[in-house]
Amino acid sequence: MAQHRQHHQPRPSACRWRKGGAEAQAIGRSRGGLSTKVHLVVDALGLPLTFEITQGQRHDSKPAKELVARVLSRCLLGDKAYDSGDFRIALEEQNCTAVIPSNGSRAEKLPYDKELFKARSEVECTFNLLKQARRFATRYEKTLRNYASVVAIGCALLWLRI
Repeated sequence: MAQHRQHHQPRPSACRWRKGGAEAQAIGRSRGGLSTKVHLVVDALGLPLTFEITQGQRHDSKPAKELVARVLSRCLLGDKAYDSGDFRIALEEQNCTAVIPSNGSRAEKLPYDKELFKARSEVECTFNLLKQARRFATRYEKTLRNYASVVAIGCALLWLRI
C-alpha cells in the first residue's frame, strides 16, 4: 500500500523556485512584532535619492555602505547608529565628510560640525512626508517587490511635489 505523505512526512516541494520565507521579503521579527526598515538617502532639499529596505532588527550601518556608494556626495549627515570605523573609512575613500556624532560606547569622542548636523532634520521630515501615506507606514504589501514599488512611488511623488 502506498503511503500518503500529506501530514506525517512533510518534505520540501520538488520545484526549484522557493519563496524564501519572511527574511527574503525583508520582514523581521522583534519583541513588538513584525517590522521593516526603510533606509533612505536624501539630498540637501530633502528629496530622496536612493533607498533600501531591510528587516527591522538589522542594524542601520549594514546597508549604509551600499547606499553611500550609489550616491556621490561631499558630506553625509547621519545619527549615532552610523558611527562605526568601517563606515567612516568607506566615507573617507569616497572623499566624503562624515558629520556623525560619536556613539556613547566609543572611547574617544570624534569631533563633528554641530551646526551642519542640524540640517539632518530634512531626513526626518522626508520620512514624515512619506508616512502620510498609510500604505507606506503600515506595510500592507506582503512581498518585498510590491513594498519597494510603494516606496519608489512615494519618493517619485516627493520629487513631483504633488
